[in-house]
Amino acid sequence: MNTCFSHKFSHYPVHVKKKLQTLRDLIHNIAGKTNGVGEIEECLKWGEASFVTSETKSGSTIRIDWKENDPDRYHMYFNCQTKLVSIFKELYPNDFDFGGNRSISFSLKENIPKKNLSKCIEIALTYNLNQYRNFFE
Repeated sequence: MNTCFSHKFSHYPVHVKKKLQTLRDLIHNIAGKTNGVGEIEECLKWGEASFVTSETKSGSTIRIDWKENDPDRYHMYFNCQTKLVSIFKELYPNDFDFGGNRSISFSLKENIPKKNLSKCIEIALTYNLNQYRNFFE
């Protein structure tokens, strides 16, 4: 784990850290079993824990964070210049709470829909390889 990334994670409240660790583990798990993704680099971007496909450049950066001004929710962010969140909204219109065209938000009190979120992560991690693919087939 990158030192800055580690430092960021160490400052989250324990109950938040567990939720974000679940997202982190899911990202690494999906990356490990998705062809073309390669190793994930962990770093900070915009002050948020970020996951980058720097080895293969196969996908778009995924960021995760919790904000003190929104204490009951945590978030997974995507590049708003991509069509990623639009794709996710089309695929899973009722499964997630979307923040415009840039994020999926989760309640700290609820379990995440791992199967559908896994597909969203896979799409993000392969976005540059598949950005013209029809995900709705």
